[in-house]
This record gives sequence, structure tokens and C-alpha cells, in this order.
Amino acid sequence: VMVWIHGGGLVLGGAPMYDGVVLAAHENVVVVAIQYRLGIWGFFSTGDEHSRGNWGHLDQVAALHWVQENIANFGGDPGSVTIFGESAGGESVSVLVLSPLAKNLFHRAISESGVALTVALVRKDMKAAAKQIAVLAGCKTTTSAVFVHCLRQKSEDELLDLTLKMKFLTLDFHGDQRESHPFLTTVVDGVLLPKMPEEILAEKDFNTVPYIVGINKQEFGWLLPTMMGFPLSEGKLDQKTATSLLWKSYPIANIPEELTPVATDKYLGGTDDPVKKKDLFLDLMGDVVFGVPSVTVARQHRDAGAPTYMYEFQYRPSFSSDKKPKTVIGDHGDEIFSVFGAPFLRGLNPS
Repeated sequence: VMVWIHGGGLVLGGAPMYDGVVLAAHENVVVVAIQYRLGIWGFFSTGDEHSRGNWGHLDQVAALHWVQENIANFGGDPGSVTIFGESAGGESVSVLVLSPLAKNLFHRAISESGVALTVALVRKDMKAAAKQIAVLAGCKTTTSAVFVHCLRQKSEDELLDLTLKMKFLTLDFHGDQRESHPFLTTVVDGVLLPKMPEEILAEKDFNTVPYIVGINKQEFGWLLPTMMGFPLSEGKLDQKTATSLLWKSYPIANIPEELTPVATDKYLGGTDDPVKKKDLFLDLMGDVVFGVPSVTVARQHRDAGAPTYMYEFQYRPSFSSDKKPKTVIGDHGDEIFSVFGAPFLRGLNPS
């Protein structure tokens, strides 16, 4: 059985976007694509008993329980379950590997371009973002009990409107980065995630199943900088702007301000060509946001005694968006076409 957890920054996406028919036909597996609550519904957290958070992850755990109880009726083996996911789905897989709640619910795991150390998607708490949502909703923020009660009176449409107002998945290149909340994240709730992932990994106390961790060659090639609003339309960059952009990426890169010039110099210092500098800056972002966390998780998983594998995907699908520069190979999400066997689907609509 292969259980797919979709990506989308914990705010977007859904199971119907992924067709498991080729995998099921070619690989002798039962494919399960699950949905989980997203955005405010899935990851709103006040850091206390009024709204602990991680609701979306609890949905994932519930889905794994469902698989254990029912998948035999679909010809699946509940004793052989692999969880796999991409981006926020890969991070979700990594969180489930670390979670005591998911113990014995799966037997292998694959994280594609996202792990529990991906800074953008995991925080100790989300209290500041919760307060910001409450203020935008016109709720009093005297105590978390008060504003959680107030938010619970809002309709789905009002909450959706709030979600749009929060401008999730875009970086604020003008305000103070430390006060920006481009994501609603996984939090340490003491239940699903007892401690920060770094601590759980260091203590080697997690589900030591065989694990594949992978990244793509150019994680920041095109899709993510475009979606997040990086001002790179001219296709070139100077050192000063790159340093400033790296600092403004703090919510996803987590590099302290005093280290940003050091990092940019290490990556961009070897050339004066502004086009090359832009490409090297995107390499730097890919390494910081995806590469380093993925390698770290893989190493610590290995050190806990579990079979661990890594890959780097270096391929450009033939049906990439026309807007994507031809030079971008292995962009964020590109491997999904190969994983799901898209070339075997006749009459596939590239969108």
C-alpha cells in the first residue's frame, strides 16, 4: 500500500490532483491519496488547550488508522504501508516518522523535497500568527479562549476570506521579516509532536522505518520564487540585492541577518556576471530551504540505525510550463510527474 500526502505549503492542494492509476497498474500496489485540513482549519494554533494545532496532521494519522482497518478489503496489505509525499507532504511524512501517534501505522517512508527540519513549515508555536488572524477577523485578542471562541463563530466563507487576506505562501519584501507569517505551520503541541524535530532526531526516539529522502536539482529554479513573489523578473541580480533578498527570506531560510552577507559571498562571490549571480542565488535558496534540512534529516535517521537513502532528481519533464525557462532542470515538484508515471497516461493534459 502506498499512501500519498499532497503538498501545497499546508494551505493548498488536494488528493484529486494526483492520479494513482499508473502506479497501481505497473507496480502491484494499492495507492491511497488522502486529504487533510489545510490553512486556518488545519494548522491554526494558539499554543494552548484552546487550539493546540496540527489538526491537518491528526487527519493524516486518522487516514493511516483507516488504512489499517480497511485496506485489506481493497486488496492491500495493512502490514506493508509506505507513506510518501512532496513538499509540505514530504514534511508531513517526516513529521509522522517523528510522531509517537503514527507508531506502527506505516512501515516505510519517502519524503520528496520537504522534511521536518524545513524551517518554513515547522515552528515551536504559531501564537503571533494566530493573533494576527484574530485581529484581521475583528476578534478581541484579550485571551486565546476569547479569540478562538470568536473565530469559531465565523462562516467558512469568512475564514476563506481571512486566508486570502493573510497572503500565505508569499513573502513580504517590505516589512519586518520576523513579523511576517507566510505559512501556518506544524507546531510542537506535546501530542503529535512532543518536542522540536531537532530534539526528537537527536534523541533517536522515533519510528526508525526504512526512509528515502530526496531533493530536486533546482528546488528554487522557477515555481517557488515565482509564487512567493521574488523580484527576479529582470533575470539578474547584484550582490547587495541578493544579500537583502536572503534576509527578507528569513521566514523560509532562517539565516540571521549578520550571516546573510557571508552566505551570499560564499555562493555569489566568484562571479561578476549578474545573470550568473541570480542563478547562484537561487541555488543558495534551494540549498538552505531544502538541501541542508534534507541531508540533516537523512543523516540523523541513518544514525538512529534505520536504512536510509537519498536521491537528487535532475530532469526536466517534457510537459513543463512554457513560462518556465528552458535552463531550469529539476524544479520544485518536477519529480511528481515521474513518480506517478505521467508519461504512461494517454492524452494527459499537462496542466
